[in-house]
Parts: sequence; structure tokens; C-alpha cells
Amino acid sequence: MNILLIGSGGREHALAWRLAQSPLCETLYAAPGNPGMFEHAKLVQLDSADHAAVVQFCADKAIGLVVVGPEAPLVDGLADSLRAAGVAVFGPSKAAAQLEGSKGFVKDLCAAENIPTAAYARHTSKAAALADLARFGLPVVIKADGLAAGKGVIIAETAEEANEAIEFMFSGGFGDAGAEVVIEEFMRGEEASFFAISDGSNVIPFGSAQDHKRVGDGDTGPNTGGMGAYSPTGVFTPEIEAEVMERIVRPTVAAMARDGMPYQGVLFAGLMLTDEGPKLIEYNCRFGDPECQVLMMRFEGDLVDLLSKAAQPGGLATAAPVRLRPQTALTVVMAANGYPATPEKGGEIMLGNPNKGRVFHAGTAIADGKLVANGGRVLNVTAMAESAKAAQALAYAAVDAIQFPSGFCRRDIGFREVAREEG
Repeated sequence: MNILLIGSGGREHALAWRLAQSPLCETLYAAPGNPGMFEHAKLVQLDSADHAAVVQFCADKAIGLVVVGPEAPLVDGLADSLRAAGVAVFGPSKAAAQLEGSKGFVKDLCAAENIPTAAYARHTSKAAALADLARFGLPVVIKADGLAAGKGVIIAETAEEANEAIEFMFSGGFGDAGAEVVIEEFMRGEEASFFAISDGSNVIPFGSAQDHKRVGDGDTGPNTGGMGAYSPTGVFTPEIEAEVMERIVRPTVAAMARDGMPYQGVLFAGLMLTDEGPKLIEYNCRFGDPECQVLMMRFEGDLVDLLSKAAQPGGLATAAPVRLRPQTALTVVMAANGYPATPEKGGEIMLGNPNKGRVFHAGTAIADGKLVANGGRVLNVTAMAESAKAAQALAYAAVDAIQFPSGFCRRDIGFREVAREEG
């Protein structure tokens, strides 16, 4: 079949790489794609916000499946427009995408379904939010309710920082995303990312990973969209996976179906592994970035077949369990100087020879025949090996083969898993 992939980042490059390997894939189109995706897909200039143009393209090219990579088009309802035109799409409806589009919606769902998560409060008034801070103690978590490119969460260590976070969000620091604010208790433990695939009623596990959100080594500095990831993580045991599926994921999918918002697509649960068991931090309605890159390295099956089944209501009833290689995959994000505040664009990149690594493009462009940085997170340098330590060494060897003077990366991706391996 012909397939249309929406998106242009590292996540979409990894998806394109894996989709193109399927014998079911005839022609893969990517809109808009990036320079690294030329090898796997035909790049097309389509504005995902122009639903009519996307629907027309699908008709013109006989598209059998649309895979929506980023969250914004899903929250905007692109999947609804495609389904209304009879086009199969992997990605939730606008109503179901509220699981990412509104943090308050998720917290209310958790409260109604007894899903373990942090205590919270929702506020649309700055004065009420400021008055409510004291009962949460410190540290406290302040979240913009809407989409903020992975940066709408502030962990305030002091009362002054908490007040500043509230002021910043209600003054438009995250645009419309901060028109409502969610205040949460600070949960202690280790974070993990867990992924499941749903067809609206059936749901199957897709694997775990651990992301590194802070910009600096040792988890220091501001939050980012993610500076690196690895999969699997030893702390996320099969027993914890079973508990997450039973207490968090399945109740969510069942509640969404019951309420007339069946969830089709990948459900990404950000989790805190606390002393009281796993608790939900937040949901995302798409593959994580950069978690997708390491999951695609480990995935052994036919991605087109799996996503096509999920795109059909009840289609996963006949799907085989997801198979992931036992090795560890690890990816290092190379970002442009200034990220996550104001990244420096236009810096030249020379990839060199990554040897045993694989480079997924994220924020790149071609200018005057040269590969240049065109975003905050620019490259995802990825490797796989028998251990986290070996995968880490391969990934950083590939990083060091790249010439990117106006870029930087963390040098400790995977440090927790390496420490676990070393005892």
C-alpha cells in the first residue's frame, strides 16, 4: 500500500526507516519530512493544518494508511478529517487526543477511574492558583494545561519559583497552553516511558524506555523535549509492566471507549515508579521523541501491518504480540547551542562515518548544498548493543565522528542503566 507519514522530526525519521522496511509498503510519502528521510520516502510539501489538502493528497496518491507522527495535528483533529473521508489513519481523534492536549482532562479521568497519579488542582485564575500553592508543599509541579512542545512543565523548588511559574504561564509564557494551569504534588521515584498500541478496544504493550528531560549532565538545567533515551530499562520489570497495563492503560482505554472517544493509536504513558507503585505523570498521544528512535531500533516485526491493524476498530484482535530485540538501544540528542531557550540555527553539520551508529535527523535542513541545523534538537545519534554500557560507548563514538561546532549534547545518556549493570 501507499503510506503517508506526517511529521519532520527524529521520531518521524525513525518511523520512516522502519515503515519503509515493510513488504506491505509500496510508496512512502513524508510530509514535510527532513533531509535524512530522502533515503526512505518521497518528501512532499503538505501543510498538516490544511485538512482538505491532506485528504485530497490521499485521494490522488491512493494512500492506504496515514501515520501521524507529532501531537499537534492529532489535537487539531486531522485524524477525524481523514476518517471522515474513508482514509485509514494511525492516530487518535481530536476528542481522544485530549489525553495529551489537556493535562487537566487526564487528571480528571484518573480521578474518575481510580488511576494512580499525583494529587492535583486545576486553575483558570492566577489569583486562585497562587492562593492554592501552599497546600502542595515543596517541590511542587506547575504544568500548562495545553500543548507546549514538551516544555510546559516547571518543577519549582522554592515558593518564589512556584509563584514565578504561575505568573509566567498566566502571562502567556506558553501561549494559549497556559490559559489553564495544573498544580501537582511532586512525586519521588524514577521516571519511565511506557508505550501501548490500541485499536479503540484492544490494547497491547509496545515496550518501555527512559528519557532524559533535563538539558545538562546529571539531570541539571531546564526541561527539554528530551536529550536522549535508552530501551529497555531494567527498572521497568515485567511485573511493573503488568501492573501498568492493569491499573493505568486498560482502564484508560476502556473509559475512553465508554465515553464515546475510542482511542486508536499509540498511547504513551509517562510514569513515576514510586515506593507505592507506578503512577501516571501524563499521557502523550504519539510515540515519544526520542523514545521512538530506540524502540524502532529494537522492533522486530512489520510496522505497517501492526499500525494498519490498529487503524481498524478491533483490528488488533488478530495481532501477534509485539517483538522487541533483547539488546539495549541508546540515542543521544545533538542540539543546537542555546537550546531549549533560543537555539542557534544555520550551523553546518558534517556527519562523517557513524560506524556502528545510526543517525536520525530531527531539526536539519539543506542550505546552499550543505546540511545545517534548523531547530533545537538537531540529530539523534543511535546505537544498539548487548548492554547499556556498550550501546552508550557506540553512540558516543558516533557522536564524536560528527562535526557540529554550533551544537552540543549530554555526555551521560543511560547513566542510570549503566550504574545498574555495574552493580
